Amino acid sequence: MGKYFGTDGFRGEANVNLTADHAYKVGRFLGWYYGELKRQAGSDEAPRIVIGKDTRRSSYMFEYTLVAGLTASGADAYMLHVTTTPSVAYVTRVDEFDCGIMISASHNPYYDNGIKLLNSHGEKMDEQTIALVEDYIDGKLELFGKKWKELPYGRQDRVGVTVDYVAGRNRYIGYLISLGLFSFRGIKVGLDCANGASWNIAKSVFDALGAKTFVINAEPNGTNINQEAGSTHIEVLQKFVVDNGLDVGFAYDGDADRCLCVDETGKIVSGDHILYILGQYMQERGQLDNNTVVTTVMSNFGLYKAFDELGIGYAKTAVGDKYVYEYMVNNGCRLGGEQSGHIIISKYSTTGDGILTSLKVMEVMLAKKKKMSQLTEGLNIYPQVLKNVRVKSKPDAQNDPVVQEAVKKVTEQLGDSGRILVRESGTEPVIRVMVEAATKELCQSCVDQVVDVICAQGHARV
Repeated sequence: MGKYFGTDGFRGEANVNLTADHAYKVGRFLGWYYGELKRQAGSDEAPRIVIGKDTRRSSYMFEYTLVAGLTASGADAYMLHVTTTPSVAYVTRVDEFDCGIMISASHNPYYDNGIKLLNSHGEKMDEQTIALVEDYIDGKLELFGKKWKELPYGRQDRVGVTVDYVAGRNRYIGYLISLGLFSFRGIKVGLDCANGASWNIAKSVFDALGAKTFVINAEPNGTNINQEAGSTHIEVLQKFVVDNGLDVGFAYDGDADRCLCVDETGKIVSGDHILYILGQYMQERGQLDNNTVVTTVMSNFGLYKAFDELGIGYAKTAVGDKYVYEYMVNNGCRLGGEQSGHIIISKYSTTGDGILTSLKVMEVMLAKKKKMSQLTEGLNIYPQVLKNVRVKSKPDAQNDPVVQEAVKKVTEQLGDSGRILVRESGTEPVIRVMVEAATKELCQSCVDQVVDVICAQGHARV
């Protein structure tokens, strides 16, 4: 991870950790950098960069400052307006843009925001380019054999322009509809749009495929994104599905790259459940390349036991859909994802796509003629307790010998019947302590042992 960019972009509280000036500089660098690459390749064309945003109040500010930076450097900025992260990835790839930008802090509160960068293939931007962006922000950029205290501006007919590109978003909606292999007619589906980017996309897709669609949290006002809504507050959808007698429900996060599900009984269907459902379905149809599902270290013990019984292989990566996707590409895997609901099906997308995931889960329901609750039979999820500790320094807390000794003791205590995972958040000043074991009580006891040591060592923020 870099100084500003973590596992999922440059994220922070708007105009505190992430300011309008930061956004302008990101735009200035990208507009100049891709223009310079074109010039060195002998092209006289202006770089084309596409931008989307979620529904946060500050997203407009960051959109305009990014556009100012891009056009000042000579790039043309194509504006998708309010849309999802996976739609930006899709449009960037299909319409051959030089790069894509998504303005969103995903599942974070409205007062946070972020800048996610995508390469021309619609994939998370490589670390080398991210490092160059950060060097420019810090005033120490050295590139193409020269030190750049400031970057040249576009002049005269080299000043960039903005282009309204809502057509790109509409084409993405059409793409999703085209992936529906079955009619959803007669199926009652609940959608929780988290008052976020999916609010004007998800219902259109499900309606077009024939579902009787019931939507909640699709009235964004700039400050209610993720507020008691969406995949981080799944209990809202659970109640809605049961109260309205729905067949299934899907909950997205603020930028709709995550999807969690609720079955007809109101039970949560997590990202691990979805990997189980899709992995088994794809294996049965010979579509699971390398017979491997890519997970992260946060996936549940129970998932691996279920895969063992099915004869499905699995890989474990660091937390972050970026790392899942990298492993999938490097090893020829088709399915991967996270417990949190980032699910990647590489045949169709280069990033987690909440709406796409829900369509593919619907496909399994209809192909097998089963209720959602029946699709998760065979997967026994181990009890899990996760506690987040806000710390002064993530490396200091993680590397403290006393903390490490406490983790070792818990590991020995659990043996082969459970596990402990202590890791740094990629986007927040947080250490996450997670334990899986035979009982909830044992999980809580083990987590508390380690958290108490972190606090006693003076690492916790007061």
